[in-house]
Amino acid sequence: MNYQNIIDKYYPVGTLRRDIYMRHCQCVANEALSIAHSRRLPLTDDEITSAAMLHDIGIFQTDALSIGCEGSEPYIRHGILGAELLRNNGADEKYARVAELHTGAGLTAEEIIQQKLPLPHKDFLPDTVLEKLICYADKFYSKGGNMERKSLEKITAGMEKFGSDTLNRFLKLHSMFG
Repeated sequence: MNYQNIIDKYYPVGTLRRDIYMRHCQCVANEALSIAHSRRLPLTDDEITSAAMLHDIGIFQTDALSIGCEGSEPYIRHGILGAELLRNNGADEKYARVAELHTGAGLTAEEIIQQKLPLPHKDFLPDTVLEKLICYADKFYSKGGNMERKSLEKITAGMEKFGSDTLNRFLKLHSMFG
C-alpha cells in the first residue's frame, strides 16, 4: 500500500491542510521510528511510517479551520472518519485501526457517554504494539503552533484534564515507550 496516494487524494498540494498534515505526521513518524529502534520493537519501518502518515487522514472532514480543514464533523470524530476512509480505500485493517484508536490515550465507552462525545458508545482503546506506539508518539506533536516536540510534563498536564483514567492510560504507554 502506498500511503502517499491516499494522502494526495484528500490533501491537495499547496494547501494549508496538506502542509500541516504532512509536517505533523512526519514528526509522529520520526518519533515512532526512534522509539521502535531504541526499544527494538517487532515492527518494520514501513508499517510504522505508513501508520504514522495515515493516523490523522480523517481530519480534513472536520470543522477545524485553524488547520485548514473545512469539513462539517466535530474534530473528535477524525479517528473514526479516517478509519472508514482507509477501509473504503482498501488500506490494510491495521492502519484503519490505528486511525480509529489513537485519539487521546484511547477512549472508553463510559468516557464517551459521560462526556457526551459524538462517537459510538464503545471502547476505542489501542491494543496492538503498533496502535499503542502511534497513539503515544502522536501526543508529542500538535498540529497548531510551532509543532515543536512537547515535554512529558505538558502532555501529562493535558491528559490529566480528562481525568485520572486517561492520564493512567497515557502513563502506561509511557512506561512501554518512554
